[in-house]
Amino acid sequence: MSKETKYTEDNIRSLDWKEHIRMRPGMYIGKLGDGSSADDGIYILLKEVLDNSIDEYVMGAGKTIEISIQGDKVIVRDYGRGIPLGKVVDVVSKMNTGGKYDSRAFKKSVGLNGVGTKAVNALSTYFRVESTRDGKSASAEFEKGNLTNQDTLGETSRRRGTKVSFVPDDTIFKHFKYRTEYVAKMLKNYVYLNPGLTIIFNGEKYFSENGLKDLLSDNINEDDRLYPIIHLLGEDIEIAITHSKTQYSEEYHSFVNGQHTTQGGTHQAAFREAVVKTIREFYGKNYEASDIRKSIVSAISIKVMEPVFESQTKTKLGSTEMGGKLPTVRTFINDFVKTKLDNFLHKNSDVAESIQRKILQAERERKDLSGIRKLARERAKKASLHNKKLRDCRVHLTDSKKDRNLESTLFITEGDSASGSITKSRDVNTQAVFSLRGKPLNSYNMSKKIVYENEEFNLLQAALNIEESLEDLRYNNIVIATDADVDGMHIRLLLITFFLQFFPEVIKEGHLYILQTPLFRVRNKKETIYCYSEQERRDAINKLSGKPEITRFKGLGEISPDEFVHFIGEDIRLDPVMLDKDKSIEELLSFYMGKNTPSRQEFIIENLKVELDAVEE
Repeated sequence: MSKETKYTEDNIRSLDWKEHIRMRPGMYIGKLGDGSSADDGIYILLKEVLDNSIDEYVMGAGKTIEISIQGDKVIVRDYGRGIPLGKVVDVVSKMNTGGKYDSRAFKKSVGLNGVGTKAVNALSTYFRVESTRDGKSASAEFEKGNLTNQDTLGETSRRRGTKVSFVPDDTIFKHFKYRTEYVAKMLKNYVYLNPGLTIIFNGEKYFSENGLKDLLSDNINEDDRLYPIIHLLGEDIEIAITHSKTQYSEEYHSFVNGQHTTQGGTHQAAFREAVVKTIREFYGKNYEASDIRKSIVSAISIKVMEPVFESQTKTKLGSTEMGGKLPTVRTFINDFVKTKLDNFLHKNSDVAESIQRKILQAERERKDLSGIRKLARERAKKASLHNKKLRDCRVHLTDSKKDRNLESTLFITEGDSASGSITKSRDVNTQAVFSLRGKPLNSYNMSKKIVYENEEFNLLQAALNIEESLEDLRYNNIVIATDADVDGMHIRLLLITFFLQFFPEVIKEGHLYILQTPLFRVRNKKETIYCYSEQERRDAINKLSGKPEITRFKGLGEISPDEFVHFIGEDIRLDPVMLDKDKSIEELLSFYMGKNTPSRQEFIIENLKVELDAVEE
């Protein structure tokens, strides 16, 4: 009989606030990551500090926010009211302390109860807060949430406001790096939602005059807009709508109290419903909802009293009420869209005609594809039951009522050996594997029909669950895992072409990545170092004494599952696939997959330079 474990008072312990945050950081900031994904923890830290500065602007205090990121140090300075000087330490280090508990001070705030700043404090090796108001200032410094220095009140000529500096803890955020593209996108969203606010980031100015209209202008090329952007404003609500000429699926940018709700929620669902209802009533036709919303590109922002989100990172709204004496979120949005959009369409018959032509075109395409789609779905269902193309994970989005797990990942790989290695070394809870058979088809300039007729594309679309909307995407991260050679590069380009051609919002919303895998293994009897470049190989040789053994990995299939676990686990290295803001999707597709050009050849050679050099040596 096994010995019974003792359970006494000694087994009971209470964690203080910083210990709890550091032990369970995911509860407060979602996933950790290294900065390769827009929802990685280091960006949430920045957002939590910024949210407080934005709340100051919303309350009419301070029109400029200055941000500096140099290496691993972040500085955020606003010119708001400043934290009450006697509470500077408490506000950033005592749970259940903050101005947002008092609705007189913060009516429709972004942050929730000041928990965010405390999380930043606890998860930083260096954290400093300084407040200036009424000609006086106070500051405090912390290390991992522990107070290390506190300045007494002093007279100052500095402008009022709050300045927060922090350095994320690299033992929690391993190998982290802030990517300018992700920070810039976050800041653009802040200024779109707060016209008149100026944000200066590393010397570059961000400002918006037209709110969500500017957001759509920056996200969809003018040549690709079916009609000029519809921009509707109301109290506590703003909407922008257009349709794409070339995009197939729906695209939504939704916000609540300035928070980017990347996974939607009750407001986005209500908006999708309201657009369909209004269009049907305007034309007096019972059009299919999917035909009305096909190719729609839109944005919605609402302000809610005391919003309820479905996670601490606030990516999905759960509230059904607007607050106070206002109607429900659904009724509020339905009434606004019905009145404003209907009025707009009556006054702008050319836009109304363009929308109707688009709906009728979508209807024809849907009917033409109906037979093919039915057969394709049946094939996909049968394939998932009888073959191993998709080795699924246990946690992902199975229907629109559930949260997509931020860690859920689908690896797209080619070849039995590589697929087998990843499958054996993956985390079965959050990581799935989709195996390609040979090189995918070049889908450049092809119609959506090919997605259903081509077995690989049909099964991939079914695995991702993105036929009509990104809202039901089953995996938060889609990772292309191919060999670091010419064939591998070609497969990457073919897959990127597939997403650009049919599902560009997957890339726009930051879901597509390239997996980095080591080119070399350098080891002696005591230590093994995996190297991702020729320079890392040289550094490893210099570090390890004697003559270390050097192995060159020529493909993913050569890496054993025991080793692969290191490269897709905590130390995973991902390169995000990003759109060039200065080029349209058509220009990008033409460059990558049009007729052969010297510039594309140069691109491929340059991107393979490290690998080619390594092979020669």
